[in-house]
Amino acid sequence: MKKTNYHTHTKRCMHATGTDADYVKAALDADLDVLGFSDHGPFPDNRFDSRMPYADLDEYLACMDALRPTVPFPILKGLEIEYCPDSRDYYSFLLKEKKLDYLLLGQHYYQEDDGSYISAFSIPEKIGTRGYIKYAHSVKEALETGCFPILAHPDVFFNNPYSWDDNCEEACDIILNAAVQTGAVLEFNANGIRKGIQSLGNDHRWPYPYADFWKKVAKTSIPVLIGSDCHDPAFMWDSCVEEAYRIAAEWNLSDNLTDTF
Repeated sequence: MKKTNYHTHTKRCMHATGTDADYVKAALDADLDVLGFSDHGPFPDNRFDSRMPYADLDEYLACMDALRPTVPFPILKGLEIEYCPDSRDYYSFLLKEKKLDYLLLGQHYYQEDDGSYISAFSIPEKIGTRGYIKYAHSVKEALETGCFPILAHPDVFFNNPYSWDDNCEEACDIILNAAVQTGAVLEFNANGIRKGIQSLGNDHRWPYPYADFWKKVAKTSIPVLIGSDCHDPAFMWDSCVEEAYRIAAEWNLSDNLTDTF
């Protein structure tokens, strides 16, 4: 299996450190076979915080092009970006006009019926696990567009203090069925491991990866990609990436693992 990472940020997103060249050097030092840049994607209206401004997008892509001839491995141009139903044409624009190699679906938010955005990291108690189902349907809708070959941290919504219930089961099934139907790759995200063991409700665990989710994945043939989600060049291929591979094997995902999408 090739040594790859398709989830790489840069300081443009305002919550990461390091230049493009710093991440390329880290990839060289780690003997990567493929490096994919996927900084947090801007929207033309700059609707979300902690993203590069839309005005910086062309410079970001030009830097990727300039770095490509300097290394012996492919550099892929991507963005990690949320799915918003009003932006379908924008995703096509990024892929066709801006010539991105891929879009990584990073669904950090979902929309409630009133149009408000709810963070997957902090679903209010009044919504609880009902929000997981809403979240899962937003992921399903996104994958069905065909614009997103990889779903980043598909279990990120478990970064909440709610116990497993029927809503959790249903949300997982919605996401897994959508991945099967669309051929999407699920990312096993090492950055959740970097966050450490936390007290979430009655559990002491990583916010993600979430064991019950991945044990359901292990019963399918859905391809799984380990992603560093590095926000620092030092995290390109660190002990948490190695731990992600170890845990994935422990959770019976070895047959699911892939190095591409």
